[in-house]
Amino acid sequence: MSSLKGTSALVTGGGSGIGLGSAARLLADGATVTICGRGEDRLRDAVEKLGGGGDVDYVVADITDEEQIAAAVAHAAERGPLRAIVANAGGSTSIGPIGSLDVEAWRATMELNATGTMLTIKHGSQALAAAGGGSIVVISSIAASNTHRWFGAYGVSKAAVDHLVKLAADELGCFGVRVNGIRPGIVRTELVAGIADTGPILDDYMACMPLARVGEPEDIAEAVRFLAGPESSWITGQVINVDGGHHLRRGPDYSSMFVPMFGEEALFGK
Repeated sequence: MSSLKGTSALVTGGGSGIGLGSAARLLADGATVTICGRGEDRLRDAVEKLGGGGDVDYVVADITDEEQIAAAVAHAAERGPLRAIVANAGGSTSIGPIGSLDVEAWRATMELNATGTMLTIKHGSQALAAAGGGSIVVISSIAASNTHRWFGAYGVSKAAVDHLVKLAADELGCFGVRVNGIRPGIVRTELVAGIADTGPILDDYMACMPLARVGEPEDIAEAVRFLAGPESSWITGQVINVDGGHHLRRGPDYSSMFVPMFGEEALFGK
């Protein structure tokens, strides 16, 4: 791939996992990278893992706070021509059967994943357009396309993110801004610590994957790098599964985790 030298990139949720892996991959090809997230200690540690120096920096920012994400975008744009934004920050506090979902946890998850991604695209696209165009890569989830029972708002919010990718790509192409998404499958990060190691849930994941292995952050980072760079200059509005083929089958079975938490009656009517 061609060098990203002389360009700037912003990675939200860059303190760990897929965000950290994506930042490392962009740095490797010469980009000046800014990572952001809510925890300063984690961001500081991430910068050290990325080698420190002048090519990587961090900004504390909550993507659901419009002023904070706007400031993070502005900071990245000050460090060089902003050409790439990786909208990776997300998560969930909403789990359980629909009949007992906590409404506040639902709203918080929708706000983080859907609204936070919208705000990142809103302000990021303006900065990219001002710099002459660039690429936004949004991290979605296989839960957007394949139902994950008892995942509450998570899959719903990621499905909203997928549509947002297409809408933004359609609107922003005239400004020279491309927008694409990636749906990771199970990736070895803190989010799935324990699940990705052993047990019935992992066994079920493997049964649902033609390429039966747990993904690594680097697997997603390679796709991020391609979509962020000039090699994909005629690609926009795509949501690509990077999941070992899991999307070809069904969502995973988490009943061994959720039955002890909620009971068989709540999950299966038994």
